[in-house]
Amino acid sequence: MIIWLASYPKSGNTWVRSIVSALAYSNDGNFKMNMLSQIQQFPRISHFKNINENLEDINIIKKYWIKAQEKINADKKLYFYKTHHANIKIDDYSFTNRNNTIGTIYIVRDPRNIISSLSNHFNLSQNNAKDFIFSKKALKENTSQDKSILTVLGTWEEHYNSWTQFNDSLLLIRYEDLINDINKEILRISNYIKKFTNINLTDEKVKNIIKSTSFKSLEKMEQNGNFKEYKDKSREFKFFNKGPENKWEDYLDEEIKKEIEVKYSGLMKKLGYL
Repeated sequence: MIIWLASYPKSGNTWVRSIVSALAYSNDGNFKMNMLSQIQQFPRISHFKNINENLEDINIIKKYWIKAQEKINADKKLYFYKTHHANIKIDDYSFTNRNNTIGTIYIVRDPRNIISSLSNHFNLSQNNAKDFIFSKKALKENTSQDKSILTVLGTWEEHYNSWTQFNDSLLLIRYEDLINDINKEILRISNYIKKFTNINLTDEKVKNIIKSTSFKSLEKMEQNGNFKEYKDKSREFKFFNKGPENKWEDYLDEEIKKEIEVKYSGLMKKLGYL
């Protein structure tokens, strides 16, 4: 069965995936970049082997979401999968279902702070990044791993609702809480995973996770050439760009800030962002 690490892009998924990797796949909590390979992204081309139809077409891909997950779950083991895909249904085809999903860790981030990260990641202006989170978007991410496949996002709010309204077995993680009290959030993540599998956790392991998955540690690993998941050969690019130093108050255009707060006021209030 699958536990999803789901999020809208640039919301802290890689950080949480690093924490989960260190929790589940290390004895001492010392995270290493190669651990990320144990939590792959879904969907990817490799999940749709022996399908000769056009996988550029969402009307083809939708037919195989569940079949691909059934193949993953055939051995009845527990798997973590990262996804940016909205948990949507197109016609009679659902992205996932309760037969294949045992739980969801959903990571959410203040949309005002997503703007800078999107701008860096996709080389967008602030205005275009705002349009990105407002639009019913689908994309293919540039990656150095197995080729990505069309990922349907929807708007920032639609994405959040698609996952948080799906499964009672949900752990909601705010990116901002990871920054403000990482120790507490690691314990929340650990306690959630313990519902499904055994995890050995000690105070020393928690300390090591905090240190080895800190933004500075991840940034250094990227600088040393150890983070190879995402590459943009067309320009100089940092995946781990600003992290906790990314504060919308310091850079966000006032008009764009107001537009975001008006469009998403209800959900932002619910999440404590307004």
